Amino acid sequence: MKQLNIARIFRALSNEQRLKLFKMIYDCRVANLSNEGVLCDAGVDKAFTMACNHLSIARSTVSHHMKELENAGLISTTRKGQFFTCEINMDAVKAIEQFLK
Repeated sequence: MKQLNIARIFRALSNEQRLKLFKMIYDCRVANLSNEGVLCDAGVDKAFTMACNHLSIARSTVSHHMKELENAGLISTTRKGQFFTCEINMDAVKAIEQFLK
C-alpha cells in the first residue's frame, strides 16, 4: 500500500462532489457491515447511475471523481466483469481522524 499523504487526502475531499461520493461509498460500507446494503453489490451501470442521480452529474464525472479518490488513497476499486467493488481505505479514515485530534 502506498504512503498516505494527508494533504492529498484533503485536496481530494475539497471538491464537494467528491466529498459526497466518498460519503456515499462510506455509508455503503457501514450498511454492508450491518447486512443492509445493496449499493456496493450493484453492477457498474446501476452503481454509476445511482451515483449520477445522487450527485446530479455525468457518468464521466463520477468516473473522474472515483479515480481522484483512489489516487488520494481514500478508496480502492476492483472491477470483475460487469461488477465492481469500492472499498474504503480505513487507514485513510484513521489518518484523517488522527490529524484532527
